[in-house]
Amino acid sequence: MLRLITDFDGPIMDVSERYYRVYQLCLQETRYPDQAVTELSKAEFWELKRSHTAEKYIALKSGLDEQQSQKFTQIRKQTVHTEPYFQYDSLVPGAIEALTKVQQAGIDLVVMTMRRVKELDYAINKYDLSKFFPENRRYCLSNDYVKTRDIEDKPLLMARALAELPPAADTWMVGDTEADITAAKTHGIKVIGVESGIRDRTQLELYQPDLIVKDLSATLNIIKK
Repeated sequence: MLRLITDFDGPIMDVSERYYRVYQLCLQETRYPDQAVTELSKAEFWELKRSHTAEKYIALKSGLDEQQSQKFTQIRKQTVHTEPYFQYDSLVPGAIEALTKVQQAGIDLVVMTMRRVKELDYAINKYDLSKFFPENRRYCLSNDYVKTRDIEDKPLLMARALAELPPAADTWMVGDTEADITAAKTHGIKVIGVESGIRDRTQLELYQPDLIVKDLSATLNIIKK
Protein backbone atom coordinates (compact mmCIF):
# COMPACT_ATOMS: atom_id res chain seq x y z
CA MET A 1 0.00 0.00 0.00
CA LEU A 2 1.15 3.50 -0.87
CA ARG A 3 0.35 6.23 1.65
CA LEU A 4 0.25 10.03 1.40
CA ILE A 5 0.24 12.02 4.63
CA THR A 6 -0.70 15.62 3.89
CA ASP A 7 -0.73 18.74 6.00
CA PHE A 8 -4.06 20.58 5.93
CA ASP A 9 -3.33 24.31 5.91
CA GLY A 10 -1.17 25.05 2.88
CA PRO A 11 -1.63 21.99 0.66
CA ILE A 12 -5.46 21.95 1.04
CA MET A 13 -6.60 25.15 2.76
CA ASP A 14 -5.54 28.70 1.94
CA VAL A 15 -5.27 30.57 5.25
CA SER A 16 -3.93 33.86 3.85
CA GLU A 17 -7.21 35.76 4.17
CA ARG A 18 -7.69 34.65 7.80
CA TYR A 19 -4.18 35.69 8.73
CA TYR A 20 -4.59 39.03 6.94
CA ARG A 21 -7.91 39.80 8.65
CA VAL A 22 -6.32 39.08 12.03
CA TYR A 23 -3.39 41.33 11.08
CA GLN A 24 -5.85 44.15 10.32
CA LEU A 25 -7.61 43.58 13.65
CA CYS A 26 -4.31 43.63 15.59
CA LEU A 27 -3.32 46.88 13.90
CA GLN A 28 -6.64 48.53 14.79
CA GLU A 29 -6.60 47.23 18.36
CA THR A 30 -3.04 48.36 18.98
CA ARG A 31 -2.76 51.77 17.30
CA TYR A 32 -3.08 54.92 19.40
CA PRO A 33 -5.98 57.31 18.65
CA ASP A 34 -5.06 59.44 15.62
CA GLN A 35 -1.81 57.50 15.13
CA ALA A 36 -0.76 57.24 11.49
CA VAL A 37 -0.06 53.61 10.67
CA THR A 38 0.86 51.94 7.40
CA GLU A 39 -1.50 49.04 6.75
CA LEU A 40 0.27 46.56 4.51
CA SER A 41 -1.57 45.24 1.48
CA LYS A 42 -2.51 41.57 1.63
CA ALA A 43 0.18 40.77 -0.93
CA GLU A 44 2.84 42.60 1.09
CA PHE A 45 1.71 40.98 4.33
CA TRP A 46 1.62 37.46 2.89
CA GLU A 47 5.04 37.85 1.31
CA LEU A 48 6.42 38.69 4.76
CA LYS A 49 4.66 35.69 6.31
CA ARG A 50 5.96 33.37 3.59
CA SER A 51 9.52 34.56 4.22
CA HIS A 52 9.03 33.68 7.92
CA THR A 53 9.16 37.29 9.11
CA ALA A 54 8.56 37.70 12.85
CA GLU A 55 5.24 39.22 13.95
CA LYS A 56 7.10 41.93 15.82
CA TYR A 57 8.81 43.08 12.61
CA ILE A 58 5.49 43.10 10.74
CA ALA A 59 4.09 45.35 13.49
CA LEU A 60 7.06 47.71 13.35
CA LYS A 61 6.91 47.83 9.55
CA SER A 62 3.25 48.84 9.88
CA GLY A 63 4.20 51.90 11.95
CA LEU A 64 3.73 50.62 15.49
CA ASP A 65 6.32 51.23 18.19
CA GLU A 66 8.22 48.66 20.24
CA GLN A 67 5.66 48.50 23.05
CA GLN A 68 2.76 48.28 20.63
CA SER A 69 4.48 45.51 18.70
CA GLN A 70 4.43 43.34 21.82
CA LYS A 71 0.71 43.91 22.28
CA PHE A 72 0.16 43.30 18.54
CA THR A 73 1.95 39.95 18.78
CA GLN A 74 -0.04 38.95 21.86
CA ILE A 75 -3.43 39.77 20.30
CA ARG A 76 -2.46 37.94 17.15
CA LYS A 77 -1.52 34.80 19.09
CA GLN A 78 -4.81 34.89 21.01
CA THR A 79 -6.95 35.49 17.92
CA VAL A 80 -5.59 33.82 14.79
CA HIS A 81 -6.85 30.33 15.71
CA THR A 82 -10.27 31.34 17.02
CA GLU A 83 -13.56 30.30 15.49
CA PRO A 84 -14.79 33.66 14.13
CA TYR A 85 -11.84 33.80 11.73
CA PHE A 86 -11.93 30.29 10.26
CA GLN A 87 -14.70 31.39 7.91
CA TYR A 88 -12.06 33.31 5.93
CA ASP A 89 -10.16 30.17 4.96
CA SER A 90 -10.73 28.84 1.45
CA LEU A 91 -9.69 25.79 -0.54
CA VAL A 92 -6.41 25.97 -2.42
CA PRO A 93 -7.27 25.94 -6.16
CA GLY A 94 -7.04 22.38 -7.50
CA ALA A 95 -6.84 20.76 -4.05
CA ILE A 96 -10.10 18.81 -4.34
CA GLU A 97 -9.17 17.54 -7.81
CA ALA A 98 -5.78 16.48 -6.46
CA LEU A 99 -7.29 14.62 -3.49
CA THR A 100 -9.76 12.91 -5.82
CA LYS A 101 -6.95 11.69 -8.10
CA VAL A 102 -4.90 10.45 -5.16
CA GLN A 103 -7.89 8.53 -3.84
CA GLN A 104 -8.74 7.12 -7.27
CA ALA A 105 -5.15 5.90 -7.57
CA GLY A 106 -5.74 3.73 -4.51
CA ILE A 107 -3.35 5.69 -2.32
CA ASP A 108 -4.10 5.74 1.42
CA LEU A 109 -4.80 9.38 2.37
CA VAL A 110 -4.02 10.75 5.83
CA VAL A 111 -4.28 14.35 7.05
CA MET A 112 -1.91 15.60 9.73
CA THR A 113 -2.35 19.11 11.07
CA MET A 114 -1.60 21.40 13.99
CA ARG A 115 -5.29 22.36 14.04
CA ARG A 116 -7.28 21.25 17.04
CA VAL A 117 -10.13 18.76 16.60
CA LYS A 118 -12.86 21.44 16.50
CA GLU A 119 -10.85 23.54 14.02
CA LEU A 120 -10.27 20.61 11.69
CA ASP A 121 -13.86 19.36 11.98
CA TYR A 122 -15.15 22.83 11.07
CA ALA A 123 -13.35 22.76 7.71
CA ILE A 124 -13.93 19.04 7.06
CA ASN A 125 -17.68 19.57 7.46
CA LYS A 126 -17.82 22.88 5.60
CA TYR A 127 -16.06 21.50 2.52
CA ASP A 128 -17.30 17.90 2.69
CA LEU A 129 -13.81 16.47 3.07
CA SER A 130 -14.74 13.43 5.16
CA LYS A 131 -14.92 11.39 1.96
CA PHE A 132 -11.16 11.85 1.70
CA PHE A 133 -10.36 11.75 5.41
CA PRO A 134 -12.51 9.46 7.58
CA GLU A 135 -11.96 9.91 11.29
CA ASN A 136 -9.30 7.17 11.48
CA ARG A 137 -7.23 9.07 8.93
CA ARG A 138 -7.22 12.42 10.76
CA TYR A 139 -4.33 13.38 13.02
CA CYS A 140 -4.62 16.70 14.81
CA LEU A 141 -4.32 18.21 18.30
CA SER A 142 -6.90 17.63 21.01
CA ASN A 143 -9.00 20.66 21.91
CA ASP A 144 -7.17 21.06 25.21
CA TYR A 145 -3.64 20.37 23.93
CA VAL A 146 -1.07 22.86 25.21
CA LYS A 147 1.04 23.80 22.20
CA THR A 148 4.78 24.35 22.40
CA ARG A 149 6.17 24.92 18.93
CA ASP A 150 4.90 23.27 15.74
CA ILE A 151 8.41 22.05 14.91
CA GLU A 152 8.36 20.13 18.21
CA ASP A 153 4.69 19.13 18.33
CA LYS A 154 4.36 17.78 14.78
CA PRO A 155 6.99 15.03 15.09
CA LEU A 156 5.04 13.78 18.14
CA LEU A 157 1.86 13.69 16.07
CA MET A 158 3.73 11.80 13.34
CA ALA A 159 4.94 9.24 15.89
CA ARG A 160 1.36 8.61 17.01
CA ALA A 161 0.15 8.23 13.43
CA LEU A 162 2.88 5.76 12.51
CA ALA A 163 2.11 3.69 15.63
CA GLU A 164 -1.62 3.55 14.88
CA LEU A 165 -1.86 3.32 11.09
CA PRO A 166 -1.60 -0.04 9.31
CA PRO A 167 1.79 -0.70 7.68
CA ALA A 168 2.41 0.85 4.26
CA ALA A 169 4.94 -0.24 1.64
CA ASP A 170 5.82 3.37 0.93
CA THR A 171 4.91 6.65 2.68
CA TRP A 172 5.23 10.27 1.56
CA MET A 173 4.58 13.46 3.50
CA VAL A 174 3.41 16.70 1.85
CA GLY A 175 3.53 20.00 3.70
CA ASP A 176 4.26 23.72 3.49
CA THR A 177 6.34 24.39 6.62
CA GLU A 178 9.52 23.49 8.44
CA ALA A 179 7.38 21.55 10.95
CA ASP A 180 6.15 19.18 8.23
CA ILE A 181 9.63 18.59 6.88
CA THR A 182 11.06 18.04 10.36
CA ALA A 183 8.27 15.63 11.33
CA ALA A 184 8.85 13.52 8.22
CA LYS A 185 12.64 13.52 8.47
CA THR A 186 12.55 12.64 12.17
CA HIS A 187 10.76 9.43 11.24
CA GLY A 188 12.58 8.63 8.00
CA ILE A 189 9.69 9.54 5.69
CA LYS A 190 10.16 11.12 2.27
CA VAL A 191 8.80 14.66 2.19
CA ILE A 192 7.64 17.09 -0.48
CA GLY A 193 7.39 20.81 0.22
CA VAL A 194 4.60 22.74 -1.53
CA GLU A 195 4.72 26.43 -2.40
CA SER A 196 0.96 26.91 -1.96
CA GLY A 197 1.20 27.68 1.74
CA ILE A 198 2.82 29.88 4.37
CA ARG A 199 6.49 29.37 3.42
CA ASP A 200 8.22 30.36 0.20
CA ARG A 201 10.73 28.20 -1.66
CA THR A 202 13.72 29.83 0.05
CA GLN A 203 12.36 28.94 3.50
CA LEU A 204 11.46 25.40 2.45
CA GLU A 205 14.93 24.84 0.99
CA LEU A 206 16.52 25.58 4.37
CA TYR A 207 15.03 22.34 5.70
CA GLN A 208 15.98 20.25 2.65
CA PRO A 209 12.83 18.34 1.70
CA ASP A 210 13.27 15.64 -0.94
CA LEU A 211 11.44 17.83 -3.45
CA ILE A 212 9.66 21.18 -3.68
CA VAL A 213 6.67 21.56 -6.01
CA LYS A 214 4.00 24.16 -6.70
CA ASP A 215 1.05 22.47 -5.01
CA LEU A 216 -0.62 19.22 -4.01
CA SER A 217 -1.65 18.36 -7.58
CA ALA A 218 2.02 18.27 -8.60
CA THR A 219 2.80 15.51 -6.10
CA LEU A 220 0.78 12.64 -7.57
CA ASN A 221 3.14 11.76 -10.43
CA ILE A 222 6.08 11.89 -8.03
CA ILE A 223 4.74 9.52 -5.39
CA LYS A 224 3.38 7.03 -7.97
CA LYS A 225 6.81 6.47 -9.54
